[in-house]
Amino acid sequence: MALTDIEIRKARAKEKPYKLSDGGGLYLWVTPPGGKLWRWAYRHERKGKLMTLGKYPDVSLALARHRHREARQLLATGVDPMVQRKVSKTAIQLANENSFAMIASRWLEHWQEGKSPRYVDSVKRRIASDILPRLGHRPMAEIEAPDLVALVKAIEERGARDIAKRALETTNQVFRFGIAHGYIRRNPASEIRPSDILKTRRKNNYARIDAKDLPHLLKKIEVYPGTHVTRLAMKLMAFTFVRTSELIAAKWSEFDLETARWDIPAERMKMRTPHIVPLARQTLEVLHLLRNLTGDREWLFPGDRTAKQPMSNNTILKGLERIGYKGRMTGHGFRGLASTILHEQGYAHEHIELQLAHAPRNAVSAAYNHALYLGPRARMMQDWADYLDHALRKGKVIPLRAEIA
Repeated sequence: MALTDIEIRKARAKEKPYKLSDGGGLYLWVTPPGGKLWRWAYRHERKGKLMTLGKYPDVSLALARHRHREARQLLATGVDPMVQRKVSKTAIQLANENSFAMIASRWLEHWQEGKSPRYVDSVKRRIASDILPRLGHRPMAEIEAPDLVALVKAIEERGARDIAKRALETTNQVFRFGIAHGYIRRNPASEIRPSDILKTRRKNNYARIDAKDLPHLLKKIEVYPGTHVTRLAMKLMAFTFVRTSELIAAKWSEFDLETARWDIPAERMKMRTPHIVPLARQTLEVLHLLRNLTGDREWLFPGDRTAKQPMSNNTILKGLERIGYKGRMTGHGFRGLASTILHEQGYAHEHIELQLAHAPRNAVSAAYNHALYLGPRARMMQDWADYLDHALRKGKVIPLRAEIA
């Protein structure tokens, strides 16, 4: 059985050390003095290995699993994770004052302020695994654009195009930091764009179900086996069809439940202009339920690790996967589904586009466009909520106009 946070916190020291297994060779080693250490037992080239992944509670259960998963992925490529870690540490220790490794470590110390521990850990491991083995020992001033191209192409060749792109972005940030602090005079990474060296990849549309499959999806969301907060997040996504990033970072201060209105500030919008979401009766019911769960927090959807940040961008996607919609539906898919159905039912194109925050805007009209057609948009959002409500209760979809007749 997988471990839980409660089980870990309640684990007490005994006369002899013992372990609590989390599966896949990962376990918590509890020692007599009361220490708790994450360990991973694995085999490489037929030899048993034991890797330490950090001390609890500095390394949480979620972070330990994250490190465990990345180490297993590295092992799957034939690389011993412990050897790789030693190589990375040695590269930093042996680096001189102006080496890439030393400047990268100083950049990390500066950059990580305010970032989540999980994100920082991911970036550190990416640098250690993909960048330092090639560039760590090199003086910054001696690294040229062809060296970065070789680095990026080597990562791409193993089928990790996205990681290759991020590696180039990270080296660019390190070089910029080096220039800002007087270590170097130029940034070779700024002379390269990912499109110059990486193969293009066809852009896929966000997966979404057909309208006829909507009732089944809504029923699966209603009985979602995970947390209530995630279930309510999926319901709000369906009712409001905002972008995932706009939903998960929503703050209670943006909502006026008495006037049934959600005002998203310009800085949180893709178009960088404010956006109004009229709230249907069903949407307000979800918000009142959610208020009982998170109303004392800043965010509607606080993160699992800290209430100071919103939930992960992947939470809704993982929730949909958990109820059997992996590859079939995404949070963004609700936007496409709403757009298609509302257009088919004869709603005005400009009303739909404004509600999707798609409408063309310029600097002069940006302050006004977000409030255009607010009355008909509010009626449209109520019709849409009624449509979803009927699909859930009756198990079938009907024309929106028939629902309000």
